[in-house]
Amino acid sequence: MAKKKDKQKRHDEGAAVAPSAAAAPASETGPPAKMKRKEYEQHMRVLHGDLVAMQEWVKDSGAKICIVFEGRDTAGKGGTIKRITERVSPRVFRVVALPAPTEREKSQMYVQRYVTHFPAAGEVVIFDRSWYNRAGVERVMGFCKPEETERFLELVPSWEKAMTDSGILLLKYWLEVSPDEQTRRLESRIHDPRKIWKLSDMDLKSYSRWYDYSRARDAMFAATDTAWAPWYVAHTDDKMRGRLNIISHLLGQVPYKPPASRDIILPRRQRPAGYTEPDLPLHYIPTPF
Repeated sequence: MAKKKDKQKRHDEGAAVAPSAAAAPASETGPPAKMKRKEYEQHMRVLHGDLVAMQEWVKDSGAKICIVFEGRDTAGKGGTIKRITERVSPRVFRVVALPAPTEREKSQMYVQRYVTHFPAAGEVVIFDRSWYNRAGVERVMGFCKPEETERFLELVPSWEKAMTDSGILLLKYWLEVSPDEQTRRLESRIHDPRKIWKLSDMDLKSYSRWYDYSRARDAMFAATDTAWAPWYVAHTDDKMRGRLNIISHLLGQVPYKPPASRDIILPRRQRPAGYTEPDLPLHYIPTPF
């Protein structure tokens, strides 16, 4: 019972954030101290258990959940998605990160290539960037006409209403990072061979257009923050706190029930019945570690 109350408290604290919260959160005492890795992993272990419980409920109930992650470059979308999915089944949690559209897809209705990835019963689909590309990068970088963006913003609320009316639980997250932290993260990618692949030519072009992206974000919030599909904003200058807050909030939005505990006993392993390891010329890998 105590564990259930603690879980509910975490979820209650992850209440919806108004779109105006895209500005830096005010605090008289300043931001909290950076979380220690050990504390972070302790919290994450609990949340991972809750995500597994949510997964079992999704499978049993046939729920359909669609999660959209948008936000600033370097805000931590990919890292957050990895922490959400690392302990659950890829058969239930599916990540969609579409490449640039092909010539054929460019000739289709704009949302057509996204619809095919929507969840069926018993699935959680996570979009690492989504149809909101039209309101963000396509608008700022000139990949679409202004009237195309305006038409998109006009139509998307009714389209998302159709999604939710069909039984899809749609959750939309915007990850916000400060200009200084974005600069620090981009600079760290330049000299880190593990991260250099994240630094594309588009990232460099986008970096100089901070306020163009701010205006695009504000217009997107104003047009598409609806009662049936609100935007939830997370500040992620502190990646660890940001991930914990997002996952906790996500769990609070899904009406799952933890599965009943089971007493599991491993069956007795069979006897060898004369089996011995054969002397085969197997190719073992080197063991430098």
